[in-house]
Amino acid sequence: AAPAFAQEEAAEEAEGPITVSGGVAVVSDYRFRGVSLSDKDFAVQPYLTVKHESGLYVGVWGSNLAENTGDDVEVDLYAGFAGGDTVTYDIGATYYVYPGVSSFNYVEFTGKLGTTVGPATIGGQLSYVPSQDNTGNTDNIYVATNAAIAIPDSPITITGSVGLEDGAFTGGSSKLDWSLGATAAVSGFTLGVAYVDTDRRSTFAFKDSKAGVVFSIAYGF
Repeated sequence: AAPAFAQEEAAEEAEGPITVSGGVAVVSDYRFRGVSLSDKDFAVQPYLTVKHESGLYVGVWGSNLAENTGDDVEVDLYAGFAGGDTVTYDIGATYYVYPGVSSFNYVEFTGKLGTTVGPATIGGQLSYVPSQDNTGNTDNIYVATNAAIAIPDSPITITGSVGLEDGAFTGGSSKLDWSLGATAAVSGFTLGVAYVDTDRRSTFAFKDSKAGVVFSIAYGF
């Protein structure tokens, strides 16, 4: 037992205080809070996160967008602090960048809490966009709850979420979104399918908030 323990300890030391994770996902439709930002077309979404053992992290995420947005790329730069055992927390900020159309850029602050109840993981989030030039000097708030239930003795997890948004991005009236889906871990990949809907039909473009089914495949390291 002693040699095995020594090997594990050496591996932990070699890993160091900083971990790097990343991956890429391909989705049939880029849905952001129920709204299609890819005009119901495919999107490729890579990401990279660097995290310190203290809980501090920074990262970058990207996706292609609908061509009618005036720009076809979104890059999210994020940073925060996460931790917790019985109750997990994550406090951070995201700067949404649209290369070539800087008038779209904005910053958002988010707080999340989560816990595990039996086979289920449940959580909630509060996201706030303060008033800034690129949001028409109007703020925006988004409140959501989500849950994931792992099916015992299977690679399948059932997922669901409900969110309410109000402010700069909803045209002065609140918007409710919800989703129900499932993911499955298969040979190092995560396959997913979800039904996504909102209580309105258009937010930024014609029928971009109409109900739809989103398929995805992702690989991470």
